[in-house]
Amino acid sequence: MTIKNSGPVYWTLLSTEDWRMHVAATDEGLCFVGSRNQPLEELTLWVNARFSDSILIRDDDKLRPYAAELAEYLQGTRERFTVPTLLRGTPFQEAVWRALCDIPYGQTKSYSDIAQHIRKPAAVRAVGSAIGANPILITVPCHRVIGKNGSLTGYRGGMEMKSKLLQLEQKSD
Repeated sequence: MTIKNSGPVYWTLLSTEDWRMHVAATDEGLCFVGSRNQPLEELTLWVNARFSDSILIRDDDKLRPYAAELAEYLQGTRERFTVPTLLRGTPFQEAVWRALCDIPYGQTKSYSDIAQHIRKPAAVRAVGSAIGANPILITVPCHRVIGKNGSLTGYRGGMEMKSKLLQLEQKSD
């Protein structure tokens, strides 16, 4: 889904302890949280595909509130995010992403749990695809989705990042 006439996309590099990730927002809200330790190219490819007519502008000051909340989460001092987000996908993707936001901190759900939650119990594979397309890692907590048997499953940010995020939430309990 490409968004036309969306204005600039602002970005910053969040760097805290052993976490480095690119974060981006429009004037409407947070639109992208990158994978851990990935180059700027991850963000530029995503912006070029989704915001084709937008320019990408580094603006550390504008992104400070977003980066601050993410840093607090990564340090174990924040469980909920209050910054505005811009979720733009298909209606199905957006339903899945909203369902992810309903998973409480420190808990996990299965793909079939999410499919049930959105009242599409037969759409487990489509739920997995929508989760894989989630552009806002951490804030839209797709890392909290695991296999029905309790196993860790795929994650756009990589399995190491998913494991670290789940461990972080368990330590905070």
